[in-house]
Amino acid sequence: MPSLVETQLPDLGFWARPLPERDEHFSALRAAGGRVFCPISDQPGFYALTRYEQVSEASRNPEAFSSQPSAVSLIDPPPQIAEFAGSMISLDDPRHARLRRIVSRAFTPRMVQRVAGDVTVLARGIVDDLTERGACDFVEHVAVPMPLRIICSMMGIPDSAYGGVIDATNAILAIGDPDYVGPDGKDRSATLKEKLSYFHGLMEDLSRHRRENPADDLVTALTHANVDGEALTELELARFFSLLVVAGNETTRNALSHALALLTTHPAQREILLADLEGHLPGAVDEVVRYSTPVTWMRRTLTRDYELLGQTYRSGERVVLYYNSANRDESVFKDPHSFDITRSPNPHLGFGAPGPHFCLGAHLARREITVLLRELYTRLPGLHSTAPPVRQRASFINGIKTLPCAF
Repeated sequence: MPSLVETQLPDLGFWARPLPERDEHFSALRAAGGRVFCPISDQPGFYALTRYEQVSEASRNPEAFSSQPSAVSLIDPPPQIAEFAGSMISLDDPRHARLRRIVSRAFTPRMVQRVAGDVTVLARGIVDDLTERGACDFVEHVAVPMPLRIICSMMGIPDSAYGGVIDATNAILAIGDPDYVGPDGKDRSATLKEKLSYFHGLMEDLSRHRRENPADDLVTALTHANVDGEALTELELARFFSLLVVAGNETTRNALSHALALLTTHPAQREILLADLEGHLPGAVDEVVRYSTPVTWMRRTLTRDYELLGQTYRSGERVVLYYNSANRDESVFKDPHSFDITRSPNPHLGFGAPGPHFCLGAHLARREITVLLRELYTRLPGLHSTAPPVRQRASFINGIKTLPCAF
């Protein structure tokens, strides 16, 4: 086997190919014996980790595979963007551990219980609206409102700000798509800074108000949280909100959209689900997340030389953990290219691999997807997509822009 394999994974043209072609390419990369190098013009390039065991081991060893300076960009972001976009997803311990500890303790049992009730109420309202509306775009009218409304409710964001939050979120998620044109002809960096600044300003105003007027919401809990004598600064709170809104939105909204598309194009699986909705729904949610893998990859930077499955990666080199490829690894998943809601076990990496950066909101995302799908297929069992989804042209997010539906 060659000691080095080159691929053009950074090229967005690759991500526009049909799924079977991309799957075939990743299968070949997993079978290759050498390191997989991905060149980037005028940049250092990176090495692709495509096998389940590679991704898992790198995730469990953050002292060697660092999330700094960025876990979400193939290139280092300019300082003016890093100032606003920096969050605990791109930090290592002890800073990452401190932030995660403070945030985790703010999710009290009382708050979790309240959010659980909100999810059920919101799901029923979304299906009520869908029933009255009829045929529509599933993404806009079903998948987008669910996670954003829950996050806004958790944080205590007033209804008057919902339109601004959804506009900023959609713009941030679309910036990686070359079809996206920023408002007023602004370049993408300027648009990104503007939308992140909006989140920061919103959070600064709300946190200031909550310090004097506490309420039963996450902003109040976070502004008053104190762990070992430390609390979140205003900048840390604003960065966390940006992360929660964007990350908490894209996984759920895209998993919901992929669920409808997959259950439409796999009628046998849909029949299995409808025959025993309660019995098969948990497995269906996990299989949707595995098969679609809404977050495609995360980046790490080597802090020291490290031997990974017989290949040595050098200090300073960049690697990218391809969760989508790990979720198709033939050594872990039987018939991995098949969509099978009865798959068991299903140790997918759709919420990240084991380690300190495993998705903090995985439980909430599963609940949102489960509750909404239950409500949809209980009340509208004939719900289906009426055309193929329009995919977002990006590598980081396996996003769906539009998906027409009817019932």
